[in-house]
Amino acid sequence: MSTWREVLADTTAALNDPREARFICEHAAGLDAAEFALSLEELVTQRMGLHVHDMVRRRLAGEPLQYVMGRWAFRHLDVLVDPRVLIPRPETEFVAEVALGFAREATESRLVVDLGTGSGVIGLSMAHELPIIGTTVWLTDVSPDALDVARANLAGIGRAGANVRIGQGSWYDALPGDVQGLVDVIVSNPPYIATDDPELSQAVADHEPALALFAGTDGLSALRVVISQAPQWLRGGGALVLEIGHRQGDSVRALLTDAGLRDVEIRRDLAGRERVAIARK
Repeated sequence: MSTWREVLADTTAALNDPREARFICEHAAGLDAAEFALSLEELVTQRMGLHVHDMVRRRLAGEPLQYVMGRWAFRHLDVLVDPRVLIPRPETEFVAEVALGFAREATESRLVVDLGTGSGVIGLSMAHELPIIGTTVWLTDVSPDALDVARANLAGIGRAGANVRIGQGSWYDALPGDVQGLVDVIVSNPPYIATDDPELSQAVADHEPALALFAGTDGLSALRVVISQAPQWLRGGGALVLEIGHRQGDSVRALLTDAGLRDVEIRRDLAGRERVAIARK
């Protein structure tokens, strides 16, 4: 039998990536980074060794690490991810941070809608981080498979999960009519990739759900729907927060202005790329 130190070395050599090798071994061992560091001389059980082997095989076949592990960190949450939903990314954490800032402006109660929620990471982060008293968060998606993942992740946020509602349907069709005109924050990471985008990596195209990626020939079809109907659902002063493609800033700014929204702003992510579109009713 091998120790975790030996398995980690073999995994690093196989993947040629020490960081990924460490993630895989920690995951198979069921230990966090600090615990794993203290367990390097412990023997690896047969079950754990087979789990490492299977994850390495899948990763070498090109499957994204997040799907191989079946989980990933997003802000303060550890969430389930699989090919039914997009992989959570750092730029989406920035979107959630911006949306949280607007939601915190409400002092007594706040109603938040996460349109096209996928795995639920944005909306669940908001439910988790906002005050439990006075918060309601709607998660919506047209995909029943995505909502199954969101429900599984909802179970992991504890008491704050009581504030979360789930609706299936296309964009605003998933919401009950009685919240129209009352929403404080609408946040969405909609599909925004053009169907023939040459910058899309093959790994993303091969493994992540097309429904959550592609939005027509210009990548704007979903954004047009979300933006055009937002004024009907936001309260006065309510905010719309959108993740967008890094070359879509001018087009999205025009759509927001044409919809009659004010205080339009395009913010850049940590990489300096236009990433978040913001506007108010």
